[in-house]
Amino acid sequence: MVTLRSRREIDRMRGAGSIVVEALAEAARMLKPGVSTYEIDRTIEKAIEKRRGEPLFKGYRGFPAASCVSINEEVVHGIPRRDRRVAEGDLVSLDVGVRRRGYCGDAAVTFPVGAAAAGTRALCAACIEALDAAIANMWPGARLSEISAAVEGYARARGFSVVKRFVGHGIGTELHEAPHVPNYVDEEVLRNDLLLRPGMVLAVEPMLNEGAEEVVELGDRWTVVTADRKLSAHFEHTVAVGPDGPEILTPWHETIDTGLFSGKIGLFMNRGRLTSHAEGRADSS
Repeated sequence: MVTLRSRREIDRMRGAGSIVVEALAEAARMLKPGVSTYEIDRTIEKAIEKRRGEPLFKGYRGFPAASCVSINEEVVHGIPRRDRRVAEGDLVSLDVGVRRRGYCGDAAVTFPVGAAAAGTRALCAACIEALDAAIANMWPGARLSEISAAVEGYARARGFSVVKRFVGHGIGTELHEAPHVPNYVDEEVLRNDLLLRPGMVLAVEPMLNEGAEEVVELGDRWTVVTADRKLSAHFEHTVAVGPDGPEILTPWHETIDTGLFSGKIGLFMNRGRLTSHAEGRADSS
């Protein structure tokens, strides 16, 4: 059952989303070689609490931190640690969730630290643009599969693979709500397809790999890495389906700039819906 949110509820989610953005911005300013992922997480948690939010991830199914900090081949759910330090050239994904006044926001951004290789920049740019292409399809009357097809088609056209084990999700008073939002299309996705309606709020989150799509979970039972240990990028927005089109509730692209984001969100937003086809299955991230 997909819950349709009222304007009042969406405004509350926008408030939670603004705290997510501010926490990501504070973390971005400290992303330098030598900083530990534990320090990054503490900065994020303090930023959330300072703004009277609740760190949504901390304690969720036993997760021990306020944020997921994933480096290089780590796709999602990286556990912050005192002994894990960022190095020059690393690719660092930060995933942050907040509950404020009973409603949730969730977003992720991937940052290159220092000078980034051309291939690294291309991976990040493709992931941002795939997210933008997905959001461009979030109009009333569109199908959920159009979001999925836009991500997969865009990623594959640029030579990258899409993670299928983890998917986006509905979001509202809980972090994970119906429906699943895959980044690929297969028979199961089409069989469970649905029409988008005003009031639906989705966390849309492409995860693109430099190499193959396969991922494995490490011994900590949380951190997920690429099976071939090649790089992965992860970008996410919480987006409401509005009567006049998509409404981004976590607009990190407006305030955070690593030199990768300029012009990337908004490329497709005014071009109407995009469609493509592909294949793939999944878990909420």
